[in-house]
Amino acid sequence: MKKIFIDGYAGTTGLKIYERLSSRRDIELLTLTEETRKDINARRDALNSSDIAFLCLPDDAAKESVSLITNPDTAIIDTSTAHRVAPEWVYGLPELKGQRGKIRTAKRVANPGCHATGFIVLAAPLVQAGLLPNDAKLSCFSLTGYSGGGKKMIAEYESSGRDTLLDAPRQYGITQKHKHLPEMAELCGLKYAPVFCPIVAPYYAGMEVTVTLHGSDINAGIKTLKELYAEYYHDGVIHFTDTSAEGGFMSAGAFAGRDDLEVSVQGNDERILLVSRFDNLGKGASGAAIQNMNILLGLDETAGLIF
Repeated sequence: MKKIFIDGYAGTTGLKIYERLSSRRDIELLTLTEETRKDINARRDALNSSDIAFLCLPDDAAKESVSLITNPDTAIIDTSTAHRVAPEWVYGLPELKGQRGKIRTAKRVANPGCHATGFIVLAAPLVQAGLLPNDAKLSCFSLTGYSGGGKKMIAEYESSGRDTLLDAPRQYGITQKHKHLPEMAELCGLKYAPVFCPIVAPYYAGMEVTVTLHGSDINAGIKTLKELYAEYYHDGVIHFTDTSAEGGFMSAGAFAGRDDLEVSVQGNDERILLVSRFDNLGKGASGAAIQNMNILLGLDETAGLIF
């Protein structure tokens, strides 16, 4: 039975992974006590005793954990941003062309960022197909629930005496230096990172990422785009839908509590909206990490996922 260790299980993503793996009977979950979970020697032993280690830590702590691993057979799935564009790491988005095979044999897998996932699944197939030039200057906005901000933000939003400014959506990353931008550009093969507008709103979970295009920006009409996505995402965790959503509205919370991701194309040939919807804690975090674990273990990659 394969041994799994979660370094940093007390954080939002780590807790989600722990909760979901604790009921699995096909793996052995290694755990530390509350007293030892931050002890470097205890962590070192657990990391090197595991077949797969999840790193659910801030960037610097994740780098420290990697330095503690001397067992060449231990595979790592890092949920931080520390290694997402590192050349020796494999980006853990198996739906991208060629990525699934790389993940299957990897020892170092960087779990994608939530906003980045939503952008990449929209832009990368178009660049790969030659429909979108790699020097395109794109714009993207992304709605997310407050759980994406971790324990501190969750506590702020769920406090009975919270600031009234939290009652409305709030844009952030306004310096255009959001930590997901490097992976958004690199994994799509783009020369320029998009103008990116992330927005946190007063609901717990769910994400809606939109890339806007003028018809003159792309070498295809809306019909061709739909056909491309339908072929690219024809089965599995990511799927294309050709619907008008909920009576002309598209809720960012439609996929809360799920691990799949929906891609759709809205608008018309003059003004096009590329939209992805998913759970920021599902395909945007813990669900993606478990999917990558399943692939590393040679299991059905949807094992334990929620649809």
